[in-house]
Amino acid sequence: QVQLVESGGALAHTGESLRLSCAASGFIFEIYDMGWYRQAPGKQREMVALVTTGGEIHYTDSVTGRFTVSRDNAQNKVYLQMSSLKPDDTAVYYCYAKRTSSGRQYWGQGTQVTVSS
Repeated sequence: QVQLVESGGALAHTGESLRLSCAASGFIFEIYDMGWYRQAPGKQREMVALVTTGGEIHYTDSVTGRFTVSRDNAQNKVYLQMSSLKPDDTAVYYCYAKRTSSGRQYWGQGTQVTVSS
């Protein structure tokens, strides 16, 4: 049974930091690209950060320089370190796994991040 379980979402104030974690199980973690998406109220879900199986990292422009994504293949975990948070970062953050060769993808249930001004 595939599971992606996020944690670390919370209420923060502008300028503060949070660290999200995602624990994966039920699939071969190291052959999947891992990342984070987010969805704000009334908006489409957007990619925030992605770390590939080869270690390539991609960020959406609005978080570049503030967020850092990392993965631990030994622990089957992926992290999102978020710094200098802004109210626009308020969203539900979803952990995401995708195997590029097959297109198979998995999603977590999401964790709420709220940033107040």
